[in-house]
Amino acid sequence: MKYSYELKRSNRKSISVEISREANIIVRAPLKMKKSDIEAFLISKSEWIDKHLTQMKENLSSAPRKLSEEEKKELKKNAKKVIEKRVEYYAKAMGLNYHSISIRLQKTRFGSCSTKNNLNFNAIVALMPQEILDYVIVHELSHLKEMNHSSAFWSEVEKVIPDYKSKRKWLKSNGIKYMQLI
Repeated sequence: MKYSYELKRSNRKSISVEISREANIIVRAPLKMKKSDIEAFLISKSEWIDKHLTQMKENLSSAPRKLSEEEKKELKKNAKKVIEKRVEYYAKAMGLNYHSISIRLQKTRFGSCSTKNNLNFNAIVALMPQEILDYVIVHELSHLKEMNHSSAFWSEVEKVIPDYKSKRKWLKSNGIKYMQLI
């Protein structure tokens, strides 16, 4: 096998591969999938894996310095003000109600939405360009209508941010640089 990888088996129906922030390959597979099928899948995805491994390794080599504890504290405080204001604006525009907003410093997520209508945002998004922050907010608010990433969900996002695909692409390309600050 060309790659060394971490295998995570679970009660799932499909197989997936991801490249971690540390440039490690993680394969998620169904409990009973044969190792030969897993390796055939990796071979079929080798071009994608090579591309993303290279990109992640470049990101790691040019990683910025980490924020100090004082800077993190200040970021969370400022992010709370900015994010709450933007959430209020978009929730009203979308006709949605949410329960609460929490601001955290997370290493893997920009935001999330719970089934109890609680919105969670990574403070780091407040450092990103305004249109990206708005995209993350609309993305999470859209989960109040659709708790998945179905075509109905993306239609909700598109109603507010017609060019969401370019925002999503920007976040995939540049988000890691922001996460590395934490």
